[in-house]
Amino acid sequence: MPPASKAKSKKTKKKAATAARRSIEATARSHERTRSDHAREIAEDYVELIDDLIAECGEARAVDMAKRLGVTQVTVTKTIERLKKDGWVTSEPYRSVFLTDKGKELADYVRARHEMVLEFLLKLGVPRADAEADAEGIEHHISPRTLAAMRRYVEG
Repeated sequence: MPPASKAKSKKTKKKAATAARRSIEATARSHERTRSDHAREIAEDYVELIDDLIAECGEARAVDMAKRLGVTQVTVTKTIERLKKDGWVTSEPYRSVFLTDKGKELADYVRARHEMVLEFLLKLGVPRADAEADAEGIEHHISPRTLAAMRRYVEG
C-alpha cells in the first residue's frame, strides 16, 4: 500500500475509533439519565404514598407500603433508607415513616401534577379507568412546559 494510503487508512481508523468512543459515552449518559429518572420516579411514588397513608391512617408503616406497592418489606426498607439519605423522610427502626418538609413539598407537587395529567386525559375523553392508569405513568415523564400546556388546555 502506498504511504499516502496508509496514512489515510490510519486517519480513517482513528476517526472511527473516536466516533465509537463518543457513541459509547453518549449511550452511557443516556443510561445514567434513565437510572436517575427511575430513582426519582420511585422517590415520588413513595413520598406520595407516605403522605396518603398518613392522611388515611395517621401513620405510614412499611408493611402498608409493601402491600400497596406490591413489593416486599425488604424493598420498602431499602428504599426508605435511600429516601432518608436524600432528606425526603425520617424514620426509626420498627417505627412509622414520616415526611420531612422537603418530602411533604414533593408529595404535594407530585399529587398536583398527577391530578393535572388525569384531568387533561379525562377532558380528552379518555375513560376514567384508563386515564387513571395512564396518568400514573405519564406524570413522571412530563416536562414542566408540557404540564403547563395541559393546564392551559384544561383551564381554557
